[in-house]
Amino acid sequence: MIHSFLMIGQSNMAGRGYTKEVPPIFDEQIKMQRNGLWQIMAEPINFDRPNSGVGLASSFTASWRLDNKQDEIGLIPCADGGTSLDDWAVGGALFENAVSQAKLAQRTSEIKGILWHQGENDCSPEKAEQYQEKFAIIINTLRKELNIPEVPLIIGGLGDFLPSGIFGQYFIHYSLVNRELKLFAESHKNCYFVTAKGLAANPDGIHFNAHSQRLLGVRYYQAYRYLKHVLNPLTDENSILDKIYNRTHTKTEKIKLLENEFALGNIDGDEYLTQLKVIG
Repeated sequence: MIHSFLMIGQSNMAGRGYTKEVPPIFDEQIKMQRNGLWQIMAEPINFDRPNSGVGLASSFTASWRLDNKQDEIGLIPCADGGTSLDDWAVGGALFENAVSQAKLAQRTSEIKGILWHQGENDCSPEKAEQYQEKFAIIINTLRKELNIPEVPLIIGGLGDFLPSGIFGQYFIHYSLVNRELKLFAESHKNCYFVTAKGLAANPDGIHFNAHSQRLLGVRYYQAYRYLKHVLNPLTDENSILDKIYNRTHTKTEKIKLLENEFALGNIDGDEYLTQLKVIG
């Protein structure tokens, strides 16, 4: 049985990191849902926009695999960029889509957790004040609809870089949202907060860059593994990434990666056959 995780929130959950900036993560035991079916994970996982890229979920799953070497893990991507908490209200399109996709996944997997990152579109004192109440309705209803009352919910903080970016004027009050996210996690069972301290942004000053998304995913997994808040950067988070990047690919993975290069036109038929013989 696949251990699956629901991805919901806005663009920093979907991921906007540049794929060229980090090594790829490819593991035949890590799956993502497409059209209700499971396929091997490849980034972008959450293709909500043409500029989708590296997100936190890939390193979250790769960290999970370090501790679960014989098991399969799957991602259910439902995040959507630029969306507010109101956009995720119960009965709305985003909420209903997440429920629908999750129910499809439950036919062949067991949902073991919910990954949430959102708040950039609610960076005002008025919206921050209502955040916990609105979020509680969304999460409680989601748990009820999917019959997952006790699975861990991992929620991440907003980046400290937000007020300094080119759109910084819109994020002056970001710390109010971070405060509400942390308070929500502290006051609700089976919910854990993950800090974004020390993480960096793309040039837009809004989205975590690829390496920071990798680090954030490692932090999310630590919160999930130990069922505790992660309030500071982990001392070993970069070494965990090194373990993930240095993992040796299986024969099947090598063949699939080669097939992908051939399908994309990056190598010709002769080179494909030559490398296939090397793999054996």
